[in-house]
Amino acid sequence: MRILFSLSLLRSPLAPAPIRSLLFGSKKSSSVSRSAAAFSSAMSIPPSISAVSHSEEALAGKLWIRFNRECLFSMYSPFAVSLAAGNLKIETFRQYIAQDVHFLKAFAHAYELAAECADDDDDKLAISNLRKSVMDELKMHDSFVQDWELDINKEVSVNSATLRYTEFLLATASGKVEGLKAPGMLDTPFEKTKVAAYTLGAVTPCMKLYAFLGKEFGALLDSCEVNHPYKKWIENYSSDAFQASAKQTEDLLEKLSVCMTGEELDIIEKLYQQAMKLEVEFFHAQPVAQPTIVPLLKNHSKDELMIFSDFDLTCTVVDSSAILAEIAIVTAPKDDQGQQIDRMLSADLKNTWSLLSKQYTEHYEECIESILNKEKADKFDYEGLCEALEQLSEFEKKANDRVIESGVLKGLNLDDIKRAGERLILQDGCINVFQKILKTQDLNAKLHVLSYCWCGDLIRAAFSARGVDSVEVHANEFTFEESISTGEIERKVESPIDKAQQFKSILQNRKKEEDKEEKSILTVYIGDSVGDLLCLLEADIGIVVASSSSLRRVGSHFGVSFVPLFSGIVQKQKQEETWKGLSGTLYTVSSWAEIHSFALGWD
Repeated sequence: MRILFSLSLLRSPLAPAPIRSLLFGSKKSSSVSRSAAAFSSAMSIPPSISAVSHSEEALAGKLWIRFNRECLFSMYSPFAVSLAAGNLKIETFRQYIAQDVHFLKAFAHAYELAAECADDDDDKLAISNLRKSVMDELKMHDSFVQDWELDINKEVSVNSATLRYTEFLLATASGKVEGLKAPGMLDTPFEKTKVAAYTLGAVTPCMKLYAFLGKEFGALLDSCEVNHPYKKWIENYSSDAFQASAKQTEDLLEKLSVCMTGEELDIIEKLYQQAMKLEVEFFHAQPVAQPTIVPLLKNHSKDELMIFSDFDLTCTVVDSSAILAEIAIVTAPKDDQGQQIDRMLSADLKNTWSLLSKQYTEHYEECIESILNKEKADKFDYEGLCEALEQLSEFEKKANDRVIESGVLKGLNLDDIKRAGERLILQDGCINVFQKILKTQDLNAKLHVLSYCWCGDLIRAAFSARGVDSVEVHANEFTFEESISTGEIERKVESPIDKAQQFKSILQNRKKEEDKEEKSILTVYIGDSVGDLLCLLEADIGIVVASSSSLRRVGSHFGVSFVPLFSGIVQKQKQEETWKGLSGTLYTVSSWAEIHSFALGWD
């Protein structure tokens, strides 16, 4: 039910627009409840990192956040994962070094051209120092040539991904940028300075990306590990010196762009984005000849794939109970005159919701604390966790009893519910993952949504409006009489235990069918709360998205380990392990973009 998340929205003063525009269009009405404001705000602004205000942050920082998705595609590439794990084939690394030499030479030349365009001595010196860093990096590559016995006399052709980036970079540094005068027609030093800024806009993403990857890979290096063949590469890019060089590049971009117009900053943004895209293509162009654990679905294309997901706050920005509460309050009568059905008045309804919310919040916290008062497990204890969650299950069912008995869900119009579902804002990247899975040819995948949501029609409308009709929804259902809710709920999924039983039932039914086809089944569950905990653990791969604190507290109490997904993938790549349920390990991600990178890879 999770009313503790939903009703707090009713008291929020943050949002200016009412829900009525979501239900009936944009026409304003004075009769709309002010309490709908917060819901409208949550419906219209997804909580992606790019949506956060960074008005005071430097340009490079804003752009890095905005194009973080491309960074993840590079990090989760088969080449990067194998390199981090230390089992990348030496021949692949040799090929990479040969391509990277072409990259670095182009960078050095681009810096040289940029220095010629800078009109400030300090800027010229800063660019020259960055060029010197690139030349030092080339010297490091010379040592790689010796360490890995690369034949420097052997001509290595430039691959298409390398060529696209180097041509793009040198064209930018030569002033061949859309919206800029042709090279040779730049009349003033200020116009030439723009070329220097644009060049930094094309270079900075690469520097930042390598600094980021170096830190991520370096954090996974075991201090006792002396045999990692790419330790020297990782230590170079995670070093303070390289991190400082990447920061200097960002700072110089900020300085050169400070006087630019909005249109000119838009050009830098496009150059930055293009550079990030070309970096992704470069990483995915490396010829990895060995088995890799990523992308997940490609490596399991011959298996039956069953993808399960929670809905509220895993797929959505706001809990569905908040949506249903708002619909009820907004559409409820303000007085007794002209009522055709027996229904609570708006003011009474709002007060009742607030009381239910308060009760739920207080009792939920008491229930969680009661669970945590049990003796802490010294290892993964699934049976103990199941027993503890029986207590939470009873609590959830009693909370639903109170909601039904209160009558707050009576009188909602099915069309209003569907309309709200269609306009519901989902978590950034969620629908992209579902659409990609369903559209990928030769991929034998089924999508299931398991949810506490009181009304499955709301979920189906949300997915159907976005062309994801084949998602199978397992949730509770409102009962209707002539499209008007009776206030009763057909109760199917109310608790962690119910979710786990649904998960097992779906899987068992599918296994009976698969026995005839002799296919193995791989299960993935994506969730965010304590209610998902058992399903997350039952699945071969349990992925936790922006989890609640109670999920981690309860899970850790019963010996569950929470591991960043990339770290877990590198470890499995290193040890060549398979995915298996009930391992006691769950994998955490920052966003759906990370799930996309892991499961589907670069488009």
